[in-house]
Amino acid sequence: MQKITVGIIFGGKSAEHEVSLQSAKNVIDAIDRDKYEVVLIGMNKKGRWYLNKESQFLLNSTNPELIQLNKSNEELALIPGEENRQFLNVSKQEALNQIDVIFPILHGPYGEDGTVQGMLKLASIPFVGAGVLGSAIGMDKDVMKRLLRDAGIAIADFLVIMRHEINDIKFRTVKEKLGIPLFIKPANLGSSVGISKANTEEEFYQAINLAFEYDNKIIVEEAIEGREIECSVLGNQKPIASVPGEIIANDDFYSYQAKYIDENGAILEIPAKIPEDIKKQIRDIAIKTFKVLCCEGMARIDLFLKEDDTVVVNEINTIPGFTKISMYPKLWELSGIPYQELINKLIELAIQRFEREQKLKTEME
Repeated sequence: MQKITVGIIFGGKSAEHEVSLQSAKNVIDAIDRDKYEVVLIGMNKKGRWYLNKESQFLLNSTNPELIQLNKSNEELALIPGEENRQFLNVSKQEALNQIDVIFPILHGPYGEDGTVQGMLKLASIPFVGAGVLGSAIGMDKDVMKRLLRDAGIAIADFLVIMRHEINDIKFRTVKEKLGIPLFIKPANLGSSVGISKANTEEEFYQAINLAFEYDNKIIVEEAIEGREIECSVLGNQKPIASVPGEIIANDDFYSYQAKYIDENGAILEIPAKIPEDIKKQIRDIAIKTFKVLCCEGMARIDLFLKEDDTVVVNEINTIPGFTKISMYPKLWELSGIPYQELINKLIELAIQRFEREQKLKTEME
């Protein structure tokens, strides 16, 4: 059987660059080499694409705090519309062999938000994960929350603040509407980057300024008292949900440090110790969220379970982490889909969607 050539894109022009490197390393180590030829495409922090050699594509690969993308002299360019010459090695002025499918492992803006997905779609290359619309919706917490609210899915109450409104923000007004404590987040970022919990006026304004360092639109949310639950979703038109898992943070909240640096930063309870009927409710809500937000391929749904068993959706991650301590692959492993098989299924879903879309007419008869 001829091997499928998989291009793995990682790194990226985002504050989640280092997380992407960790995720990519795990996928590259786990992918089935009997089925796939792997092409490594590293994106540096300026957004330039390079062909990387597997033996030396990372520096400090075992240290999450020091991990870096190694420099490459082989810069790549994507050629939209050229099915047989998709990537040009600019340095050598020659085309790469055709890539059959792309696995983008790009967390955050310029990778998870529909930008890369749109470019790959123009180039007629199948890719893993949500399409342009689902990716964009999933990245923008404001739009995501409004769609979930309109679909009758419980969410935390929130306010949106644009950069030009920064001088009009009144702590007292926000406090009266949302209570204390407050969570302040960049609207278009993940991995807990730029997120703060504020209990005082001073903390609130510090958090506002921090969030605006990463985005021109920020979210201020009420704090939900409840257990932090995560559920993985897999599929295209008929998605399935994993067993739910619980995150018990050892700090004030599930921070970037706890997610990706400190293996002892949180306890991952897999499966979550909750009644079976509540587990089913969580899986059903996760699938509904996935569909409402126009997602395909994969996503991790983050939720809160309140004391009265109300389930509140926090957010969706359309390119969830694949690091050693990431919940998405861990939940599927416990649900009966080990890491390597999960990668196989994601690639199969990407090709299936591409073949489905290729049957659509693009010209009038």
